[in-house]
Amino acid sequence: MNLNDKLTAIVPRLSPVPGAGPLDANTVLQAHELPATISVRLNPHKPSAAFKEHTVVPWLPDTGRYLDHRPVFTLDPLFHSGAYYVQEASSMFVGQAFQHLVHRNAPLRVLDLCAAPGGKSTLLASLMQHDDLLIANEVIQPRAAILAENLTRWGQMNTWVSNNDPKDFARLNGYFDLILIDAPCTGSGLWRKDAEAINEWSVEHVKLCSERQKRIVADALPALKEGGILFYATCSYSAEENEDICDWLCDNLSLESLPVPVADSWHITATRSARHQAFGYRFYPWQLKGEGFFLAAFRKQTATTEAPRREKQKNKGQMQGKSKDETARWQAFLDHDFRAIERNGEYYGVASTHTADLELLQTMLRIRKTGTALGKIAGKDAIPDHELALSIHLSPAVARLPLGREEALLFLKKEEIRKDNPSKGWQVATYEGWGLGWGKWLPNRMNNYFPKNWRIRMDIK
Repeated sequence: MNLNDKLTAIVPRLSPVPGAGPLDANTVLQAHELPATISVRLNPHKPSAAFKEHTVVPWLPDTGRYLDHRPVFTLDPLFHSGAYYVQEASSMFVGQAFQHLVHRNAPLRVLDLCAAPGGKSTLLASLMQHDDLLIANEVIQPRAAILAENLTRWGQMNTWVSNNDPKDFARLNGYFDLILIDAPCTGSGLWRKDAEAINEWSVEHVKLCSERQKRIVADALPALKEGGILFYATCSYSAEENEDICDWLCDNLSLESLPVPVADSWHITATRSARHQAFGYRFYPWQLKGEGFFLAAFRKQTATTEAPRREKQKNKGQMQGKSKDETARWQAFLDHDFRAIERNGEYYGVASTHTADLELLQTMLRIRKTGTALGKIAGKDAIPDHELALSIHLSPAVARLPLGREEALLFLKKEEIRKDNPSKGWQVATYEGWGLGWGKWLPNRMNNYFPKNWRIRMDIK
């Protein structure tokens, strides 16, 4: 069965959308004949000239950009430095919701519950202040590793990665000011980009996803404080996974639906759920430049029954904070107020304002990435970690070696460069001012410390 036949068979089985009616198979087919939109989001903490003059994404005009073609991102050193993130434009609407609904009277605690690969986590991080804290969680370990890599490139100390089931967060009663749940779904909104999602679609799969979505939200919601904000999102067209979930949340979890300001020129479809008239926002690829996406926002109305309590440490390898304080040794590397924490011989920089959070969270969660990895100590020498080179807090005093594009790509392939470099010792290789990684220059050669598993394998010519 070809694509047209598949869509013609499936689209009529999608339930009508409250306030928008049924989807038209011909409209969906026409949209899938068009090429997918290419978009990126700039890192405001690593400003560069890349893509600044491109067309803006209207619901995230400061940093969202549309591209007229898809470049080879692997061969762009700025991509590896974390100067931008390749993100689908519709999902950037999370930034619009954050900017209009999240109000601060104290540092924020934010949870991105289903965070891999990291697009929405890096977006939230961009909108947060240094005293805020983001926990980006992913239950599947290989995906959590990818999430940690992307947050490492983004370069912020206040972004941590956990590897937990949603129910584990129930112990953190009232801890978070904002929880984003980009729930696992049938992925029908991504049919244009992912043909496999069409093959996997069925009414039974929709029902299964709907039940799982309810469980995920219900499991995690105790961690949201009274008055806290919940963002619920999917990339599905099915009302059962979107508006029907909104009604279920209002019925069972005492949530108040919140509107998000949108402009008519954006061509976002605003919907209202059948029973509670909850606000929802749908992105259709035949109406705007983006893929299928849904977002709804809520405020938690009920108080938590108890404060989060520290539990007995259960996980080996978690940070204990009881070793010799080596903060002073690492201060030359970072222009930030932090504390060095040791774990299994590795040191991590945690913002001083977040040490109490660490003491609490490490007793309750499996923390995969905490703060900024600093490196190891070997005798009198400090061996810096790759993450230090990518940090937005890297001290101006750290030696840097500017590279051209070809040199930068050789470095990213983990090859030797610049044997004639007159400076010796540790230096950060940079491209257009932003770190790529560490090199150590010796009298006759250079040791490239770019991580082996991150190196470019593509032909650079």
